[in-house]
Amino acid sequence: MKISTLLSQLALSSLAAAAALPSNGFERFKIISQVENRDANQNVVTWDAHSLFIRGERAMIYSGEFHPFRLPVPTLWLDVFQKIKALGFNTVSFYVDWALLEAKEGEYRAEGIFDLDPFFKAAQSAGVFLIARPGPYINAEVSGGGFPGRLQRLNAQLRTKAPEFLNATENYMSNMVPLIAKYQITKGGPVVLYQVENEYSVSNGNVPFPDGQYMQDVIDQARRFGIEVPVASNDASKDGHNAPGTGVGAVDIYGYDAYPLGFDCSNPHFWRPDALPTDYHSVHMKNSPNTPFSIPEFGGGSYDPYGGVGYDNCATLTNHEYVRVFNKGTLAGGVDILSIYMIFGGTNWGNLGYSGGYTSYDYGAAIREDRYLDREKYSELKLEGHFSRASPSYLLTTPGDLSTTAYTDNPSIAVTPLLSNGTGDFYVVRHADYQLTTSASYKLLIPGANGTITVPQTGGSLTLPGRDTKIHVTDYPVGNHTMQYCTAEIFTWQNVQDQTILVLYGGVGEFHELALRESHQVSLIEGDNVSASTTSVNTVISWTVQDKRQVIQVDDLTIYLLDRNSAYNYWTAVLPNGTNGRYGNSVMNPDAVIVNGPYLVRSADVSGSTLNIQADFNKTASFEVIGAPKGVSKLSINGQSTEFTKSKQGSWIATPSITFPDVKLPDLKSLDWLSMDSLPELQPGYDDSQWTSAQNFTRNTAWPLNTPVSLYGGDYGYNTGALLFRGRFNATGGESSISLHTIGGNAFASSVWIDGKFVGATLARANTGDANSTYTIPQLDAGTLHVLTILVDNMGLNENFVIGSDDMKQPRGILSYSLTTSSGAQTDIYSWKITGNLGGEDYKDHARGPLNEGGLFIERQGYHQPAPPADKFFKKAPFEQHTGAGVQFYTAKFALDLPSKDYDIPLSFVFDNGTSSGPYHSLLYVNGFQFGRYISYLGPQTSFPVPEGVLNYGGDNWVGLVVWTLDAAGAAVPGLSLKSRQPVLTGRQPVELVSAPKWVKRSDAY
Repeated sequence: MKISTLLSQLALSSLAAAAALPSNGFERFKIISQVENRDANQNVVTWDAHSLFIRGERAMIYSGEFHPFRLPVPTLWLDVFQKIKALGFNTVSFYVDWALLEAKEGEYRAEGIFDLDPFFKAAQSAGVFLIARPGPYINAEVSGGGFPGRLQRLNAQLRTKAPEFLNATENYMSNMVPLIAKYQITKGGPVVLYQVENEYSVSNGNVPFPDGQYMQDVIDQARRFGIEVPVASNDASKDGHNAPGTGVGAVDIYGYDAYPLGFDCSNPHFWRPDALPTDYHSVHMKNSPNTPFSIPEFGGGSYDPYGGVGYDNCATLTNHEYVRVFNKGTLAGGVDILSIYMIFGGTNWGNLGYSGGYTSYDYGAAIREDRYLDREKYSELKLEGHFSRASPSYLLTTPGDLSTTAYTDNPSIAVTPLLSNGTGDFYVVRHADYQLTTSASYKLLIPGANGTITVPQTGGSLTLPGRDTKIHVTDYPVGNHTMQYCTAEIFTWQNVQDQTILVLYGGVGEFHELALRESHQVSLIEGDNVSASTTSVNTVISWTVQDKRQVIQVDDLTIYLLDRNSAYNYWTAVLPNGTNGRYGNSVMNPDAVIVNGPYLVRSADVSGSTLNIQADFNKTASFEVIGAPKGVSKLSINGQSTEFTKSKQGSWIATPSITFPDVKLPDLKSLDWLSMDSLPELQPGYDDSQWTSAQNFTRNTAWPLNTPVSLYGGDYGYNTGALLFRGRFNATGGESSISLHTIGGNAFASSVWIDGKFVGATLARANTGDANSTYTIPQLDAGTLHVLTILVDNMGLNENFVIGSDDMKQPRGILSYSLTTSSGAQTDIYSWKITGNLGGEDYKDHARGPLNEGGLFIERQGYHQPAPPADKFFKKAPFEQHTGAGVQFYTAKFALDLPSKDYDIPLSFVFDNGTSSGPYHSLLYVNGFQFGRYISYLGPQTSFPVPEGVLNYGGDNWVGLVVWTLDAAGAAVPGLSLKSRQPVLTGRQPVELVSAPKWVKRSDAY
């Protein structure tokens, strides 16, 4: 119905008057507190009990975790940064994986895809701050927790002040830390915080813990190499380890990790009744009351193991409802630094993952592994990120006690007040039983100097849907105005030219109300379901949310009233300025342009009279610019001049030309496949003279030998991928069985042959990292010489989470063996040889890094790389049955011709998950990069995304498949296909191919 003044005679109580505000509504929050803290070397990043200050302005740090090493295409890093910035986030947290940079002691390599200089520059270009987390220990679900495999041989306890360990970190840190220091904000770069160590939180009691001197050594090392910004921590146990004021080893900013629903994705719709923390504020005040409340890792998904349920389940576990309840729960706790782990997961390509997870590290994150934005949690995070960015007064509040009686008339509703001293309050409203999936009605009771106001004042009730949380505000500044209260949620507000734009949202059918101070004239611009009443002291506006937007004008304030799903289509792109570039003129609520319609808005800037917007489209859509900057009259979208019309409220309405290509991909089954036996070691007379001879001792201090010689891959520098062993024995004629205790990490497998004849295999088990196996062997003639060949996969080294455990030193290989006769006697196996990746730690392929290759024959020869010598192969496809247990390799060339300049077209290799074939493991190589480990009988992963840049979208590509069959009947790959998502018309920068050298004969290969 039309706006009316039916309630104009109603005397409405007012809230306590807010402090006088400057005209832009947030300048007062730039004032540096008199109790600020800073390092003596800099005053750019300071802090008090409420927040960080960046260049003197209070800053809510809303961050997401993104690991560059999990996306080995540097020209795609900006794409991810822009997608994170588009959420309203202002920061990215990142790990650095030491194992990828210094596999060989003293030889630091950071070229090509491992060079982080472009990462820092991409962050600057996007206008995103960085939190650096280089370790040296990172955990991160990577092999060894980021420790190079050679640390298995270190004669010292890991993650302690042992000189041998600290010395081992020196070369890595002396190279990585100065690079981070170069890009600190104090030097004009994006790095605002530096985390020392990682989750230094749990000990098995074998070493002093917590050891302040160890942490101090790590801090001093960072400072010595140039770190000036505050140093931070992430405690996994929220026990206050190394918090400020705890003495030697104390950090500047203490934080602890929070994963409320844990890591079990098997029942994703179930929320435990004890999962939502209500002690955030009390724990923070106990541990570090004089610093901002920091959660350096907040669960944004989960890892998933082999045999797991898949990352779509993890995305459901931490979906949009989780974001509404659990993420807003951190705001109810007063969080000031919040980082979502992960915001983009990426891929454990090239053996970089640990054995607790498979190739995908999608994590169920808001941005999928292939960078696609189709999870509703992304949109929900965007609403919350923009609200935080537009609400600096939040940082001056203190959480009050949660109550089911003080702030609503419904005891099933729980409210946490965030109270300030005259700068506005926030009320975080949820179900007392936060698991509920049903809605509840309530009225909000707002205490004030003149008594309590019951809202809505104009009749009706508010609605809280199931598994939802709402944030109501009072005394909230919006440009020249102050909202006494608002029950709808705030997406953003912006000052544009001579007006202020406010965007609010709610669920369809919900009743909402806001009150503005003073009497105002209210005009309806769009819609028909808004009412207004005015008194001499305030203006009350009420409406029912529709799926069609409503727009009202209140003096110079234009208010957009949206339903939640429509709000998902709105974006704010920060306008750069000369001082801070893409960071805008302010950390909180910077100048921005509001856009409605696209799949993504990446950036906006002004050149002359033209507003330039970089945006993505996944469908034909209208394009609306709300509040174009002053002085512009032309619109350019992705570099194309675009005509527009103006709406009656001044918005620009455009219909950009949007078309999508018909994506044509090759049929992988019809390629000219080449094949090769990748176990020539089984052939009679095979020469293993170039293999490494096993030694009769180990340098692994945590795992003493149970065998005459070491059969640990790590003792010989073989730290990644498949391991091969050959031993000889003279038969007595009575041998009946061979028993092996092999170890390769979760989901590993092993196979055994005698004289090239298959004896048996141990199949992978999801949560088992070692196996005892006994195989019956054929009758052997007395006095004959025989060769035993054993293949053991290395699924990645253990992490080293527990201090004192040295779990990272758990070996890969053979722990024990016995060749037993029918009478119980033992036959000696001698002359053991071992091999792994060619060169071991002196690895051959510097472009793809130290973990990309294992010890299989084709890997040692480099035949997995593009254009291997065709004369070494015969024609056969992996889809044909291969009889016998062994390892076959298949490779083929195919061409792509995709319009990647204008379109983002994510591609994936997809295995058919047939059950008719025997059990097999497969490695997928794309242009020489290992981008998939597939276990046919275990899963769950069958689809393996490979990014453009690794794939050549405009030329030739090579695909390689290792097929390791674990049964004498053999196996065939039921099917392998290349599939694409819906193309996205994109405004991203062009993607450059990464270095992927073709095959060149390796003179030392065997």
